[in-house]
Amino acid sequence: MKLTGKTQVLTALLGATAALAVTALVLTLVEAISVLLPTDSKFGIVFDAGSSHTSLFVYRWPADKENDTGVVSQALACQVKGPGISSYASDPAQAGESLRGCLEEALAVVPEAQQQRTPVFLGATAGMRLLSQKNSSQAEHIFAAVAQVLGQAPLAFWGAELLSGQDEGALGWITINYVLGLLVKYSFSGEWIRPPEGTLVGALDMGGASTQITFVPRGPIRDESAQASFRLYGFEHRVYTHSYPCFGRDQMLNRLLARLVQSSPAPRVRHPCYHSGYVDSLSLAPLYESPCVQAAPPPDFPPSLPVEGTGNPGACVSAIRELFNFPSCHGREDCAFNGVYQPPVRGQFYAFSNFYHTFHFLNLTAGQPLATVNATVWEFCQKPWKLVEAAWPEQQPWLRDHCASGLYILTLLLEGYGFSEETWSSIAFRKQAGGADIGWTLGYMLNLTNMIPAEAPAQWRAESHAVWVASVVFAALTLAAILTVAAAQRPAGTPRRLPAVPRGARLWALT
Repeated sequence: MKLTGKTQVLTALLGATAALAVTALVLTLVEAISVLLPTDSKFGIVFDAGSSHTSLFVYRWPADKENDTGVVSQALACQVKGPGISSYASDPAQAGESLRGCLEEALAVVPEAQQQRTPVFLGATAGMRLLSQKNSSQAEHIFAAVAQVLGQAPLAFWGAELLSGQDEGALGWITINYVLGLLVKYSFSGEWIRPPEGTLVGALDMGGASTQITFVPRGPIRDESAQASFRLYGFEHRVYTHSYPCFGRDQMLNRLLARLVQSSPAPRVRHPCYHSGYVDSLSLAPLYESPCVQAAPPPDFPPSLPVEGTGNPGACVSAIRELFNFPSCHGREDCAFNGVYQPPVRGQFYAFSNFYHTFHFLNLTAGQPLATVNATVWEFCQKPWKLVEAAWPEQQPWLRDHCASGLYILTLLLEGYGFSEETWSSIAFRKQAGGADIGWTLGYMLNLTNMIPAEAPAQWRAESHAVWVASVVFAALTLAAILTVAAAQRPAGTPRRLPAVPRGARLWALT
């Protein structure tokens, strides 16, 4: 039977409609990829209770973790007002109360719906370690007061405890390598990958009461007590780490002053590390209360001791060297000082905390060569006190101690840890990296996230933008073809009927 022209047109339109429909279906199913929808963030809060002050940090990481470790970023840093919690030995309740201000700031950052499952932890370092040695009962009362305040917060309180020196050093190493992207990196292909071996950096930390050195040595670590092991992003890490109690900045200054008091022939101490023209009267009682000061105060010295500075950097270095036991490591390549095992330093190092603060004041954080650093510190030590006080009036009360701190850092790094003029350039003095403060707290949170269950992200199918646009166009053409066929099938002149209205019903019309 011969097809009419109208029938031929309808057949062609139906064929085109079918082809367009099939094409749209194929575009919808083909080229689709699986994508992960954004997951909720999780939060963690860590208090760093140091010997001289306490800091709070809030960290954030995605609920789906990479190889069982959250990709953590810093959301808040808050400095607690007042001294370190070990200073509240006579009034433990105030140790807990001092934390409330920063705690309120942290609660403002963490969404209320997530607060109940957000962990909060307080780690106390060398200041509380020394107090625990001196008076364990006072230390326990402080921890109890801190736990009471943190336990009342609408958070998941994980505890307030003493952090070992080895943990402090190892966690600081984790922090610096994480923020530098040396533990894990996000590749161009959209995957998290481990950077090449040999790029990990060492960590040099100095607080008020202790100092730590942590790095990956070239060979095996022969002393198991100096080895820390942990798993991050699916990989095992082993590092050398050692913490030196009483070698932090503040305790070094106490020990130095006590030694000068002991060797002073008259009831007046001439301090070679204080600037010439500096005169003050210092109380001996707090000095000899420190567990790091072993000697008893001389009986013939008054409670208040006159001290005057001489501004002699050579004599200052000699006095500082007496704080170390260098002969105990004579002839040993794997020994630092005080008979402590240490492999030779290797690779790049980041020096932070008081390493950074001292050299930042002296304007020595720009990678200057060792000769320049040494000359700058000596020149500063020889400045008269009046000139120093006039140039840096905002630096009180630590201004008098920067000379001793600078020379102490040089002695520790060069004669203690074994850096040389050739390896000096491998040390970078930094406070922050990658937008995060360098210290043990971020490393702790990374380790902590290994214990927090990961949530599987929601998975959907998605298409590229070009494929999506083509699908929409073909779908529109398909719809247009269907409507054209339907219109063509209606006989010409057929009136359009309105739907029947039930009897008694009212037909509303728009006017």
